[in-house]
Amino acid sequence: MTAVFKKEIRTYFNTLTGYVFLGFFVAITGIYFLINNMSTGDLNYASTLAGSLMLFWILIPILTMRLFAEEARQKTDQLLLTSPVGVWGIVLGKFLAAGVLFIFGVIITAIFPFILSRFGTIAIAETVNVMFGYVLLGLALIAVGIYISSLTDNQIVAAAATFAALFVLFMIDSFTAEMPITAASSLVFAFLLVVLAAVVLYSSVKNLWASLVFAIILGFGVFVVYRIDPSLFDGLISKFFGWFSMIERFENFYSGVFSLADTVYYLSFAFVFIYLTVNRVEKRRWA
Repeated sequence: MTAVFKKEIRTYFNTLTGYVFLGFFVAITGIYFLINNMSTGDLNYASTLAGSLMLFWILIPILTMRLFAEEARQKTDQLLLTSPVGVWGIVLGKFLAAGVLFIFGVIITAIFPFILSRFGTIAIAETVNVMFGYVLLGLALIAVGIYISSLTDNQIVAAAATFAALFVLFMIDSFTAEMPITAASSLVFAFLLVVLAAVVLYSSVKNLWASLVFAIILGFGVFVVYRIDPSLFDGLISKFFGWFSMIERFENFYSGVFSLADTVYYLSFAFVFIYLTVNRVEKRRWA
């Protein structure tokens, strides 16, 4: 893992990727911080980071698009996969390299409020808390970008798909507000989730009968629960998609509240996509 980490860090700075990322991140955040302070007259670094969240749509694809896609295009992935480093080590090494570069950019921008501290008092606890939440959110999205990069051998496709995925994650609160809330529509949605779960199971075990039995049992269970108490399904669609809301959880950190539940959520979210990436790379290894 250490060897992969060092290789990726060197690659970031042997090419323009690392410099473009840091330059763009620091410049845009700095401009936003300056404008924010000129318009409000305070030294609120938290609102600067909250306002710069949309940068993730561009920055995360820049960080992650080449991590696996470029190796697949150049056919150097087979050399890496046959090395003594395990698949977990490969994926974690790449993830940590992108994460460290991202954190380094956040640390640089943390200089801004301290430079201006002579003009007022900085809320240090609030600043540290929002930086922590910002980093957690960034790491979770980096995991998404790495997974998407492992699905293709084209950097542009990986970047575009990551952009689209992050757009959906950021806009999910707006989407859920328009979702139907009736119990009947939620029942249909629950059956669709059962079908999706069966498809995922089939892709893992390659056993059609086991997947069908699983879908029938789970679907029957959903129907029984609906017949017993339909009110349990009210607003199920909104609740389901609301669980994936990344911005709503960041708002707690922005408000100055340290949330252990949201911390665990972000770390779990990142772990799931790292696991999916390992699964994907493992399949490519034996293809």
